Amino acid sequence: YHPDKQSADVAAGAVQERVRRFIEIDQAWKILGNEETKKEYDLQQREDNLTKEWPLHAQVYLKDMSWDEDEQCYTLSCRCGGSYTISESETKEAALVCCDTCSLVIEILQ
Repeated sequence: YHPDKQSADVAAGAVQERVRRFIEIDQAWKILGNEETKKEYDLQQREDNLTKEWPLHAQVYLKDMSWDEDEQCYTLSCRCGGSYTISESETKEAALVCCDTCSLVIEILQ
C-alpha cells in the first residue's frame, strides 16, 4: 500500500484506494505505537465492545455503590442476584462494569 511502491500500470481509482489504506495504517501505527494513546484506544475499544455485546442496565454514580473495605472494591447488586464489582484503581480507567453472573452492564458515572 505504500505510495512509493506503486507500479505505473495501476488504475487511478486503485491508487487512491491504496493511498487511503496507507494513511489508515499510518494513523493506526501512530496510535498503537505510543503507550499512552494505545491505552486510551484499548479502553475505548473495551467500552465499545461491552455496549455492543451486552445490554446497558443502568448508569450509576460511584458514590451509590457499596465500598468493601476488606476487598478494597466497590460493589452493587444486580437484579439477577449477582453483583457488579470494580476496584478503586479501575474506577479511574473503566466506565463499564459487567455483572459477575449475567450479561448486564452498568456504566459508572464520575
